[in-house]
Amino acid sequence: MSGSKEIKTRIRSVRNTKKITKAMELVAASKMKRAVSSATASRLYARYFWEVLTSVGVSLEETTEPLLLRRPIKNILLLLITSDRGLCGAYNSQVIKKALALLGETNSTAKITLITIGKNGERAMRRIGKDILATFTELPSFSTVRDINPLSTLVIKEYTSAHVDQVVVAYTDFVSAMLQKPVLKQILPISKTDLAILIDESLDNVQKTSKQRAENKKIGYLIEGDKTKLLSSLTEKLCRMRLYQMVLESNASEHSARMMAMKNASEAAGEMIDDLTLAFNNARQSGITREISEISAGMASVE
Repeated sequence: MSGSKEIKTRIRSVRNTKKITKAMELVAASKMKRAVSSATASRLYARYFWEVLTSVGVSLEETTEPLLLRRPIKNILLLLITSDRGLCGAYNSQVIKKALALLGETNSTAKITLITIGKNGERAMRRIGKDILATFTELPSFSTVRDINPLSTLVIKEYTSAHVDQVVVAYTDFVSAMLQKPVLKQILPISKTDLAILIDESLDNVQKTSKQRAENKKIGYLIEGDKTKLLSSLTEKLCRMRLYQMVLESNASEHSARMMAMKNASEAAGEMIDDLTLAFNNARQSGITREISEISAGMASVE
């Protein structure tokens, strides 16, 4: 019966593990709901912000705004957004693969400087011997614009001082609780085409319909003062907002991935318990049958 005792101990251990994974699934689901609300709420803001920016910039045929100027790409700043903690499935590995693909493609054509957000990305880049300009860890689960100000300030400073000619972000775009898509997107220099695509991808069908209606009724803005200074302020705020949006998307994707990973772990634990219970019953039945056979054999020998 020693085999039965071992199986019973294993069943007890797996049940305890299932309780932990189920609790982590519920916590991740709660965090995911709040993170998704924050991410989706900021998408509409991005659209209206871009409308204001284009309304101001349309009257400026030529601009010297640093964040809008394009330069030959010799130095690239790559921001890699990952999580600080694990147990979130393939969330980190997929976005790290995107970053490594960019590193491989541009290794001979341009120098890449790295900024990592999250411990997993930092460890992965240091493991392959990449130099990191700065790393940001332990960001709040529900970050605010103020929380990422040091990051956005550093990015803007690196670009305006011409230390880098392009800023690219590797992050995970939230599509649904079942699907998170790792992507690479340029945030500097600010591109009208790229930003328009970003906004269109972010809006759902209802918002797109309202956008089409709004296009039929253009809003005219009356601007007082220096338009160049206003454009400079708007472009900087737009850069900070886009970076903040990407952090929110990554947070929502992380919690969704962790929720699904813990759900799969709980289901796998349940299946393992069923298999172990069947094995335990078979072992117990075999033991009982063996004991009955031994008793019957003993009685036959006495007779």
